[in-house]
Amino acid sequence: MTQTTFVEPMMGKDDVAAMALSRKKQTGMSWQEIARKIGMSPVWTHSAAMGMNSMPPDKAARFVEVMGLPQEAAVVLAEPPTKEWTQAVPTDPCIYRLYEIVAVYGPTIKALIHEEFGDGIMSAIDFDMEISRVPHDKGDRVKVEMTGKFLKYASW
Repeated sequence: MTQTTFVEPMMGKDDVAAMALSRKKQTGMSWQEIARKIGMSPVWTHSAAMGMNSMPPDKAARFVEVMGLPQEAAVVLAEPPTKEWTQAVPTDPCIYRLYEIVAVYGPTIKALIHEEFGDGIMSAIDFDMEISRVPHDKGDRVKVEMTGKFLKYASW
């Protein structure tokens, strides 16, 4: 009779994201604080922790240390992501409004990029973003500032 050895399932990006969110809640740290401790921006830190970007090994190791996650999570954080969107339009109001902005202003943004730069796109890989609060007498505003490298389409 052969003996079967139980093998733990491999940890994936969703598992690490869930652990990171749980530890964030337990520690009470903000994304701003976590990002500062690993030397990255809050936007990038959250995105990478949620599995949408890969962390360089040194940042992954530091993130795991800061968050008190198992060491094997660093390997997962450093893996390239698979970006899949299975939901056509999210129902979360904040995320839905961002989709709405792109739906309404996407063609305008595209036209103005082409007018200013030529035929091409804004990179989402060589990219950065900042989110900040702007005081306003009608109520504070959310400022989302994105910059991405312009990538010209190749001519054949």
